[in-house]
Parts: sequence; structure tokens; C-alpha cells
Amino acid sequence: MSTTLDLAIDLIRRPSVTPEDAGCQEVLIARLAALGFRVERLRFGEVDNFWARFGDREPLLAFAGHTDVVPSGPSEHWQSPPFVPEIRDGYLYGRGAADMKGSLAAMVTACERFLADHPQPRGSIAFLITSDEEGVATDGTVKVVERLEARGEKMRWCLVGEPSSAVRLGDTIKNGRRGSLNGRLVLRGVQGHVAYPHLARNPIHAVGAIITALADEIWDQGHEFFPPTSFQISNLRSGTGADNVIPGDLEMLFNFRFSPAATVERLQERTRLIVDTALLNEEVKTGQVFQYKMEWRLSGPPYFTAPGDLVAAAAAAVHAETGLDPQLSTSGGTSDGRFIAPTGAQVIELGPLNATIHKVDERVAVADLERLSRIYQSVLTRLLA
Repeated sequence: MSTTLDLAIDLIRRPSVTPEDAGCQEVLIARLAALGFRVERLRFGEVDNFWARFGDREPLLAFAGHTDVVPSGPSEHWQSPPFVPEIRDGYLYGRGAADMKGSLAAMVTACERFLADHPQPRGSIAFLITSDEEGVATDGTVKVVERLEARGEKMRWCLVGEPSSAVRLGDTIKNGRRGSLNGRLVLRGVQGHVAYPHLARNPIHAVGAIITALADEIWDQGHEFFPPTSFQISNLRSGTGADNVIPGDLEMLFNFRFSPAATVERLQERTRLIVDTALLNEEVKTGQVFQYKMEWRLSGPPYFTAPGDLVAAAAAAVHAETGLDPQLSTSGGTSDGRFIAPTGAQVIELGPLNATIHKVDERVAVADLERLSRIYQSVLTRLLA
């Protein structure tokens, strides 16, 4: 087995379901400390993180990633146990194989080879590792970045090992992400008997016009590098479970994925206006008045890294290894890059195929692990050799 595959297997066999680390970070720390990295363990709340740095000179290139994984679901649905890594038909199976323990292994082995060839690089290398990326992400990367910012320690470049590839390894580099804004609407009517609707106010009936207006709204035209803002309802809950009771309230959870063409304040303002207008029309039509409250939670703002030296180094490294010219993309969900980009760092995401992440029988091609390690090594060489 290659050293990258061996390390990936060691990490996958540790059931680090978020926010648990299950010893993964100590495995990584031991490898990095042996190379001369200074390691700073940073525990916030119940979350383990670490910051490891080799060298004191600028510029600083950081690898960022997470050891936590999403739950596996029923293990009997897997062809092999999710935390018993298994190689079949050229693939390594196990929870976290693609997201993102394979990338972590490739980062470490890339540094081992690079430092063997360049023991005194022209800058510094760092690792920012958390076990709170797949969860609420409140005590992970965001807290480590706050600590670094407080003492003026700056990353020039950050490579996040999220699985960015679509069809072939390296075909896509994420150089930005849309923002994510979550909303919760609670609509209050009056509970009553279905046989006496004139004595009740049904919020399910009233929410129909709200949903239609929000779903039909064109929020913006997008941005040069981003698609238009999208609106989606993720949960709708109402009723007592009985078939003869008009519910008294309704809860709707929704999400905006938005580009720099939109702002949080503008999305909130337009949403409130749409709800107010729909409820006013309901009052005019039926005489029924509904009250509501709305709560908001920002998961992260959008960020974008313009093509520059990091993007160029990563694209050249991919081309040298695979022959591909990677596409730059800002699609997908959020990542911890959203906490790093506001510091002024150039941030990209480059990792294995994302086709099986969060799925049963998550896997990564064995050959891609070593190729990814060579790509990461090539990025180091192009920027720090």
C-alpha cells in the first residue's frame, strides 16, 4: 500500500462522527510533529482543533480540513461496515473516504515528500484541522481563525481539501461559495374544529400564497462568477395529527443560497414584504388576520477568490498530474472556507470526487489518493520551493 492509502485507512477506521474526533487528530499531529511542525491543540467547547505550523517566514500556505464525518446511517445498508475500511475493485470504501479523510492523508504525505526535497522552503506551511465542520461549526475553524487573527497570524493561501471534483480527479476547483441564509417563519392562526371553520383561522391555507410568491420571486440576476440566488423550503410543519382539527400554527423553514449580488439585509427585507403583502391580501379576501414571527440565521456569507497565484498553482498542478484544465466553480454548499476568506487569504477547495459523499458506501478511487497527494505536493513546490 502507498503511504497515503495507509494513512487514509487509519483515519477511516476511527468513528469520528461530528463533533467527535476519535483520535484522528493525534494521528495527524504525530506525523506533522515528526516533520518539525509546531502543534497547537485548540479545544473549544466539546470540539477538538489544532493549528500546526512549519517555519516562521512569509508567505504562509495553509491546508485546512476536518476529521469529523456525518453519521453513517444503518450499517446494514452498507456493503461493508462504514468504519471498517475495505478496498474493492480499486476503491477504498468507508465513511469519510471522500469527505475528507482521503484529502487529509494526501495533504500529510504531500508535505512529507515536499519537505524531504525542500527542508527550508521559502515560506511556511500550516495545517488548520477541526472536528466541527459537518455539525454546527461554531467551535471549529471559526474559533481557530479568531485566535489567529487576534495575534496577527495571517495566511496568504489556504487550500481546503473538500471533495471538489465532479467526474475526474481535478476537473473542478472551487474558488468561491455562495452564502447561506436560513429563515424560520411561524404563522399563527386560531385552532378549531374542521366542522366550524368560521370559528378558526387555518395557517395552512394562508401560507399557500406566501409560498407561491417566495418561490416565484427573482431575487437577483446572479454575479459574474455565481448563479442567481435560490430560495428553497426545507421543512413545513403544522397540525395536531388529528384529521378533525384545524391547526393553530405553522412553522416553515427555508434557505437562501446567495451570491455577492444579494445582501442579507435585502433578502430579509424583501421576504418580510412578500409575507406582509400576502397576509394583507388574505385579510382583504377572507377577513382573517394572521400573526407571524420570523427568525434568521446566517450560516456564512459568500466568498470569492479571483484567479491569482494560488488558483494558477493549483490549476498547473492538476494539469501536470492529470492533463486536465480544471474548471473554476462556486457551486455547491458551504465549507469552512467561509471563515477563512474574510481574513484576506486566497482560498480554494481541491479534493477527490464528490459523487458518494454523505451517501451509503462512500468511496474514493485508490489511485486518486496518491495522485491527489502529488497534486498537493506540486502546489507546495510551485508556491514555496
